[in-house]
Amino acid sequence: MNIPSKHLSGVDLDLLPVLDALLRRRNITHAGRDVGLSQPAMSRALGRLRHLFGDPLLVRQAGGFALTPKADRLAPQVAAALEQVGALFRDVSFDPAVEQRTIRLVAADAQTLLLMPEVMQRLSRAAPGIRLAVEGYGPETIDHMRQGRIDFTFALSSTSLPSGAESMVLGEDRLVLVTRRGHPLAAGPVTAEDYARFPHAVVAIFGDGQSEIDAALAARKLSRRIAISTPHFAAALAVVAATDYVTTMSEALARRFAGPFDLAMTPSPLAPQPLSITLVWNRIRSADPALIWFRDLLRDVADTVYRLPADQKTKA
Repeated sequence: MNIPSKHLSGVDLDLLPVLDALLRRRNITHAGRDVGLSQPAMSRALGRLRHLFGDPLLVRQAGGFALTPKADRLAPQVAAALEQVGALFRDVSFDPAVEQRTIRLVAADAQTLLLMPEVMQRLSRAAPGIRLAVEGYGPETIDHMRQGRIDFTFALSSTSLPSGAESMVLGEDRLVLVTRRGHPLAAGPVTAEDYARFPHAVVAIFGDGQSEIDAALAARKLSRRIAISTPHFAAALAVVAATDYVTTMSEALARRFAGPFDLAMTPSPLAPQPLSITLVWNRIRSADPALIWFRDLLRDVADTVYRLPADQKTKA
């Protein structure tokens, strides 16, 4: 935290969780709720922190506060320091039944729809004091993980992970072409040329929907027409169910909603390789017993979600 050691004896260490909450929340009121302080008390604490670090730390802007460059550099150090200090006093034993905390995840609606119902059912029985807060992916996701503002996110095994990240494979999935059941392509088999014949509903979590599908089509001198781009997998399925559009997505998700939406799934000739679904977290969170317990719970749930039926395991 860049404070000379000769000054440490005069530093109020109670300010450490206050600083962590302020850097994570970027909101005095919300940070105060996290640490159990009123807004006036938080404002006074922020003043002391600004004096201690010789920096504004949080600067007011339209819609809230922004971190100064120094505060942005401090955020991961503060999170790591709190984790290490907490480990000194943390009981070796962990009892999920009495744990009171919030676990923060970044996920697409695919993971939320597939995993969260069973996860929450188990939490309600075994750990009713644990609350989940799920947010969508964004350009700030990696920074938020680095700063300790989120605990977990989901990725594919092929995704490049940032430094300091650890991961665990949750299960295996694959991409399939999804259509309404009466669609001309529903009976299969589907060719690359078929991809170019029908408009597509595309799920674009980060960008404009361009993907390995487009690259595979381009290699064959083909392209597809994107009729709708949405960040929501469920929306793409609903659109496909009502039109002659097609979409390419997780077989596990499509299988879950094939009945309600009356959908058909066809193996994709452009993305035949299986996908390893992984859970990602920052190394500074590795020793937290509550998060270790939650990782195991999530892996157990994912094992039932991403396990292909025996009669489908050999299909391309």
